[in-house]
Amino acid sequence: MKNFALIGAAGYIAPRHMIAIKETGNHLVAALDPNDSVGIIDSHFPDAEFFTEFERFDRHIDKLRRTGKSSQIDYVSICSPNYLHDSHMRFALRSGADAICEKPLVLNPWNIDGLQEIERDTGRKVNTILQLRVHPAIVALREKVRSQALDRKHEVDLTYITSRGHWYQQSWKGDIKKAGGIATNIGVHFFDMLHFIFGDLQDNSVHLSGDSKAAGYLEYERARVRWFLSVDFQDVPAQQREKGQRTFRSITVDGEEIEFSGGFTDLHTRSYQEILAGRGFGLEENRVAISTVAAIRKAEVRGDAGERHPFLQK
Repeated sequence: MKNFALIGAAGYIAPRHMIAIKETGNHLVAALDPNDSVGIIDSHFPDAEFFTEFERFDRHIDKLRRTGKSSQIDYVSICSPNYLHDSHMRFALRSGADAICEKPLVLNPWNIDGLQEIERDTGRKVNTILQLRVHPAIVALREKVRSQALDRKHEVDLTYITSRGHWYQQSWKGDIKKAGGIATNIGVHFFDMLHFIFGDLQDNSVHLSGDSKAAGYLEYERARVRWFLSVDFQDVPAQQREKGQRTFRSITVDGEEIEFSGGFTDLHTRSYQEILAGRGFGLEENRVAISTVAAIRKAEVRGDAGERHPFLQK
């Protein structure tokens, strides 16, 4: 049994990590969040120590490290706001633990280089949650694509609309310096998925960039991709809106819908199983996706590069 600490315990995604820690037979020893609405911990690890101040959390983790091997933290799971991931991974490695970090790993690709240096210095490892890489439907599609001729380019449309209320723009998620913008905050795992399936990125153009939505064109070794991301409820197709549906997700390859809406609930547990078995995705696996979203964040909006997404042709 491994000892875990969790940073960002009050966040939306934190319960999935708590469940994964429990379902893999491990123990959450300590948790940190400046917000104290963390009663969910009682459902999983009621004996876990909880801190609202990083300094006290740091002192506790260090005390456990000095107490002995059976007490020290083996993994630090990181569910904090995006801009804090880099710092919290550094803390984990320097505390003698491996890190398990939510997406996006970091906001800029050069942060990966610095973390690799700390990995070498400490002998510890950063693992990342790239859950779509372990989704059975995505793995099957990758195998199918990789079995075909390299010179074939698939035509892909990616649409992801996940409605958010007025709170979104007032929170850290609406601050581009903290979240990285729409493409980084809600799209990075899809961009990693595209790279995972279709190979190296060859072209990256932006057709729309705003606080609530973004769109563009990506070309990979084996695909041309038109993408559209939004947190605006009005972008959900009318038929779905009328049914009260607030999220719309669609990926088509050569006009054929890829069905992967099922099987999401246990992807964090599956990711943890792979990490604990030594098969986790590390820093380098994140580089293409992080470089992609960093370039999107800085790109000028263009209308002359790549075919525009159907949602922009209405």
